Order: sequence, then structure tokens, then C-alpha cells
Amino acid sequence: MITPSSASSKDIAEMLLEEGLITPRQLEKAIEQQKNSNESLEKIIIGLGYVTEKEVTEVIGKEMGVPFIDLDEVEIDPELARAIPEHLAQRYKVIPVGQENNKLALAMVDPLNVFAIDDIRLITGFDIEPMISTEESIIRAINKQFGVTDLAEVHETVQDIALSDFGDLETLEEEEEMELDKLKELVDEAPIVRVVNLIITQAINDKASDIHIEPRAKNVCVRYRIDGVLHEVMSPPKHIQAPMVSRIKIMASLDIAERRIPQDGKIHLKHDNKEYDLRVSSLPTSHGEKIVMRILDKSSVMIGLDKLGLMPDTRAVFEDLVFKPYGMILVTGPTGSGKSTTLYTALNMLNSPEVNICTVEDPVEYQLPGINQVQINPKAGLHFSTALRSFLRQDPDIIMVGEIRDQETAQIAIESALTGHLVLSTLHTNDAPGAITRLIDMGIEPFLVASALVGVIAQRLVRRICPNCRESYTPPEEAVAKFGLNLADTNIVFYHGRGCEHCKGTGYKGRSGIYEMMTINENVRPLILRNAPTVEVKDAAIENGMVTLQEDGLRKVLEGTTTIEECLRVVYVGEEM
Repeated sequence: MITPSSASSKDIAEMLLEEGLITPRQLEKAIEQQKNSNESLEKIIIGLGYVTEKEVTEVIGKEMGVPFIDLDEVEIDPELARAIPEHLAQRYKVIPVGQENNKLALAMVDPLNVFAIDDIRLITGFDIEPMISTEESIIRAINKQFGVTDLAEVHETVQDIALSDFGDLETLEEEEEMELDKLKELVDEAPIVRVVNLIITQAINDKASDIHIEPRAKNVCVRYRIDGVLHEVMSPPKHIQAPMVSRIKIMASLDIAERRIPQDGKIHLKHDNKEYDLRVSSLPTSHGEKIVMRILDKSSVMIGLDKLGLMPDTRAVFEDLVFKPYGMILVTGPTGSGKSTTLYTALNMLNSPEVNICTVEDPVEYQLPGINQVQINPKAGLHFSTALRSFLRQDPDIIMVGEIRDQETAQIAIESALTGHLVLSTLHTNDAPGAITRLIDMGIEPFLVASALVGVIAQRLVRRICPNCRESYTPPEEAVAKFGLNLADTNIVFYHGRGCEHCKGTGYKGRSGIYEMMTINENVRPLILRNAPTVEVKDAAIENGMVTLQEDGLRKVLEGTTTIEECLRVVYVGEEM
């Protein structure tokens, strides 16, 4: 539980004592228990069952002269809730609950947070009337309004898991000192199994792409990535961290005794008659092991060209590149930008009985019939580079490399493209012209890049406006100005999502791609040969008709697919606009 920064645990305990909510004997017992714990005093008092979090929060509010509000008994107006951006609501743990004249009633975990009050006053233009509420109820309210709901069962299950369920292991955050046998017993306990199962199934139901389980100093943070944005969904108590993490590691066939080094594994499961693969990654941190699970729905991979969200001109360029007889095509963008989907779509277009397609991936995310897919295995010595060498002895027509990570892989891929093969791969760069600089920086000679590379596709994913609550609106003037537009001088109608039950109050549902497609022609090739600066390459590509990420994003805004704020979230808009 987060408490206002000005109130110490001792002060809060004394307040509870003065209010008659705890007895001196109970306080002594809590203080004694705290000597062997890293938990705050008020957290221990709550854990012992002497008071509830609600009662503690009410006492703090009374002492501060700030009214308490029970959010579980209040119906929050979705439009009012979105008066402040989601990232600020999540950062400061606040939610608007009422508005009268020029005053905005704001439920807060810490009503003394002047930075939160000032930021929200500037954004909304309202005077802020702080109110205090529990962290748990505020998180639930934020999730309900901005995208993640129906976690009541998870919360209830977590609440049912009392410290007493774990015997004398009240400080499970000290994982190094835990007995392995005891930990193995805990992970098989029904409550832990139920919590982990509910977290995973709820993430699948909410169409999350990733689950983050992050250890904090005094609790655990569980977040879902939905439509590319992380949402905090719950904060389980610290004492279930170790058994929860260990349960996931056992499911993924990882070593629960090894907590000093990162580990990777996989969970295969069925939910609602669908098969899912969960890629599990563990990472040691200062507060314990962090777990990230990537959810792969094998039945829902989008491999249709019509599902990529290409505009007619970029679609024509994409088809022209994909059907090249040989050469290298690169797809660039950050993690989670849809690169794999674009590659799978291209492979699906090229797949026929007349061609031999070989892929090397890490991991193989989706099985494609008729294509030879290889999973790298570093422990066995099977890397991207070794797989590529083997491919060349397999009489391939088309080769797909999941990612070019090093010079050796890049060199073999380039050579493959120069010997009559069509090579598809990905690279991490900010834009299409940047891929050329990246390859040269990796040690590939400019003349080889100029000869082998036929095109580069840079992409991002933007959230689509929910079709059920789509409506016209006036976006912030500064946002419009970044795209070189003036609200006063334009008749453009902008759209956003009002928020509804279909999009869980976010205003967005689903995602679409925005693209920057650069073809390597006779105007660009000489620039590569002399290793010209990226900006020169970009200018030449634009002169040849390349639509930039910023321009394609604006086109999606103007056609009502996404919002101008969403476009600004995923692409940098510079002076060229």
C-alpha cells in the first residue's frame, strides 16, 4: 500500500491507535513482527487482520483533512475519467471522480503529491480538489476506464492468500535464503496455481500480447501489454512473489533453483479450444526475478495482405518488392512493431509448390504449411549464421532470417542475395534509410549493400479508433501543428474514440500498420556506394516517391483510422513535416 509521503509508518500506527482501531497489545505484536520483516508497519497491521486498507486510508485522510472516497461505491463517468491521459493516471495513481464548475474532484493515493496536482491542473485547466482512496481501488478504476477489467477474481484470490498460508516464510522476498524443498511445496499450493492460471487466462481474454510480472520493493506489479500499451492490472503482495515466479518457471521447464542468470522457456497451453504458446523470459533484478511472457495465438496470425493496413500506393510497392526474383528485403522497426507479421505475410504470398522456402527463426512463432522452418538452438551450436550456411546446401529459392544480429549473419545473407536467392530479414533501425547505415556499421562493404539490397520497409503499429464509439473531435492545437496543419485554416474532421464497453473505455480497438517503403534504385545506389549520410539517402528516397512513416501516419489520421495523438506516440515528427 502506498501512503502519503509525509506520513511515516509510525505516525500511521499511532493514528490507528488513537482512533481505537487497534489496541496497544496489537501494535506491540506488529512492531515485534516488523523486526524480522522488510514490510512497512501499516502493511503488517493489515496483514495480521487488525484493520483493512480502507480503514487505514480513511484515518490518513481524516488526519490530513482530505475526504475519503470509496471508489467501489462510485460510478465514474468514462468521459470525465479521460480528462487526463492514461499514462498520468497510471504514473500518479489518480482518477477523476467528479466535476463542478471549475473544480475537478480527483481520487488520489497521495493527496500531498503537488507534482501530480500541478500536472493535472495544467492539462485539464481545472482547479484540483484532492480526495484520498486506496491504491487497490484506484488501480481497478483506472483499469476499468482505460482498458483492463474483469480481474476481480484474481484480486479476490490474492486477498485469500494470507501470510499464514505460507507458514513461517513471511519474508519470501529473501529468495536466496529460502529452502528449495519448501519453495517446491508452495508452488503446488492451490492458491498459487489459481493465481497464475487466472493471470494468464485473463491476459488471453483481454487480447494482451505480453504479461509482465515485475518485483518491487514492497509488492509485485502485474502488467498487460494490450494494443502496444502497458496497463497495470494488479499489485499482489510481496510474500507471494517467490512461489508465483517459481510456479511459472516450473510450467516453462526452467530451473527454479537458478536465480542469478536470465533463463528462457516456453509454455504450451489450450484455452477455449485454442492453442497458445507462451515465451517465458526470466531476468534477475535487485528485488527478485522479473518474468515476461509473450503470448502467441497460433490460430490468429494475420497473414493476409489486406490485414496489414497498407494504403494503395504502399501496397503496390510492397507487392513489387516481395515478388523480386532475388535480392535482400529488410523489415525494420522496434520490438513489437509487427515485423514478424509482415514477413509471414510475404512468405504466405510467395509460398507455392514451385519454390523451396527455408526460414531460421528465434523462436518459430507460427507454423506455416509447406515452409521449412528452423528454430535456432545456441546450446547445440545452431545459430542464424550456421543455419544460413546449411540452407545454401538445401537448394533454396527464398530464405527468411528472423533477425540479422551480427556481421557473420549479415555477410552470409548478403552473399545469398547476390547468388540468386530472395532473402527476407529484420533489423532494428528507426527508419528505412537507417538500415543502410546499420549494415555498413556492422562491417558490410558499401558496394555489397548497394548490390544486394533491393528494398527496406520500416513500420510501426498504431491503435485503431474503436468503431463502436468513434466520433469527431478537436485535437490539441500543438499536436496538429507538429504535422504542419493549422486548425483554424483547415476543414479536416478529426476522429477519436469516446470510450465504450467494446473497447473497455480506451477509445481504441485493434491495431493497424503505418509504413515507410524505400526501394533501392539508381538514384539511391550511388549514395550507398559512397557511404553518404542517412539524411541524404532519405532525401533521395523521398524524391523518388517514398512515403515516410510520418506521412503515412498522417494519412491514417485523415482517413479516420487512428488519432493524431496515437500517431505522435509511435513516430517522431520532425521539422520535415
